[in-house]
Amino acid sequence: MILDQTKYLFVTTFLFLIGLSGIFLNRKNIIILLMSIELMLLAINLNFIVFSVFLDDILGQLFALLILTVAAAESAIGLAILIIYYRIRGAIAIELINLIKG
Repeated sequence: MILDQTKYLFVTTFLFLIGLSGIFLNRKNIIILLMSIELMLLAINLNFIVFSVFLDDILGQLFALLILTVAAAESAIGLAILIIYYRIRGAIAIELINLIKG
């Protein structure tokens, strides 16, 4: 059982590091930034579920469900902001995002 848990933790760590590297290495494309944040949140969800199964507790699964709802709302709001920004500017450039301050 411990070996299986270690494998899952290595996978979640690897997924989290891929998401983190996507944020730090790519600062030009906002879509890739949003996907990297989603990948990090999914790695955290998998981590919660692994520990929930290992400890035989439902609380980790409830936290994972809460994080999934927050991630869905974050994606919807982020993509809506991108669509509005694209309609105004005609292109998506992170360097010019501070121009939409109201």
